[in-house]
Amino acid sequence: MQPAALAQRASPAGIPTVRRVDHFAFTVPDLNGAIAFFAELLGGELCYVEGPVEASEGDWMTRKLGVHPRASARVALLRVGPSTNLELFQYTAPDQRTRPPRQGDSGWHRLALRVADIGTAAARLRERSDVVVHADTTAPTARPGHSLRRVGFSTPWGMELQLCGAFDPLAPASAGAPGRIAVLGAERLVLTVADLDAAVGFFTAVIGADPLPPRRPAPPGARRHVTLSLGPTDLIELRQAGPGGPLPPRNSDIGGHHIAFHSDDVDAAARYLGEQPGVRVMGTPETISDGPIAGNRWVYFATPIGVQMEVLCMPDGRLPYERHTTARRAASHGFSWR
Repeated sequence: MQPAALAQRASPAGIPTVRRVDHFAFTVPDLNGAIAFFAELLGGELCYVEGPVEASEGDWMTRKLGVHPRASARVALLRVGPSTNLELFQYTAPDQRTRPPRQGDSGWHRLALRVADIGTAAARLRERSDVVVHADTTAPTARPGHSLRRVGFSTPWGMELQLCGAFDPLAPASAGAPGRIAVLGAERLVLTVADLDAAVGFFTAVIGADPLPPRRPAPPGARRHVTLSLGPTDLIELRQAGPGGPLPPRNSDIGGHHIAFHSDDVDAAARYLGEQPGVRVMGTPETISDGPIAGNRWVYFATPIGVQMEVLCMPDGRLPYERHTTARRAASHGFSWR
C-alpha cells in the first residue's frame, strides 16, 4: 500500500492516525561526546543539531517539556540503522539530577540494537577502553539449531545498551576489521516502571501496543516483565521496579528519556490523549517555525505510569536540515500501526 493510501487509515485502537515509534529520546551529559560515540561505533548518521531550546522568561519550558522554566537544551537527531531514530538531549537546569537511574529503579532503561554480525560486534566492543561489557549471553531461539547472542555494555557516560544478533559459534569474528558495527535497527527498549500491571494496561489500552507471549519461562526469583509490540517496528519490555527508590528522571535529568510517536494528525491525537484517565497533554500542539526541523508539529504528554511521551508529525522530505546534509531521518510515513 502506498503512503497516500496509508494516510487515510487510522489505527483501530490507540492513538488516532499513529504510524509507529518515530524516535527514542535520551538525555546525556555531553551531547558532542554522545554524537561521536554513536557515529564512530554504531554508524549513527547525524541529521541535525538544534538549540539552545530555552525561554528567558515565563513558564514555556515547564508547560511544554516538564522541566525547570530556566532549563536550556541542545538536541541532536541521529539515524542508527535503516529505521531507527535516536534523539539526544543535553540539558542545563538549576534542579538537574546528574545520577541516572540504577537497574531496578523506576525509569531505568536499556536500548537493544540488532546487528548484522554479533561476533564481530562483540569483539569490537572488547577492543574499546571507553565501554564496559557486563553481560554476554547466548540462548536458543524457537527456530531449531539457531541461537541469539546478546552483549550488554555501558557507554562512557553510563547509558546501558545491548547488541544482539543470530549467533553461529563456528563463524570467526573479524575483530580487527575496519569500519563500524552494522546496526540493523532497534530490537527493543527495556524500561523499568513502578507498577508493571498499570504500565501494561496503559500501553495496551491507550497507546495500542500488543503484549507478546513469553519467550521462555522466567527463572525463579526473576523480576516480572512483559514484552509488547509497539507498532510495526519496535518492541518494549516493561519490568517491575523494586520497592522504594527515586522518582523517574525528568527530561532534564541525566538518564531522562521519552518515547515519540508519529501521528498523521497531532491535533486529533492530542484530543484523544486528553480524554484518557491520568494523561496530561502538555499545552496545545504547535508547529516549529524555524530551525532545522521547521514544519514539525508536536506536543508532549505526561502519563499516569511516569513515562513521558510525545506525538509529532514530521514532514520528512521537506525539512530545512535536508538542504545541508545527505543524512536523513528514518521517515514514518510509509508505516502503518495495524
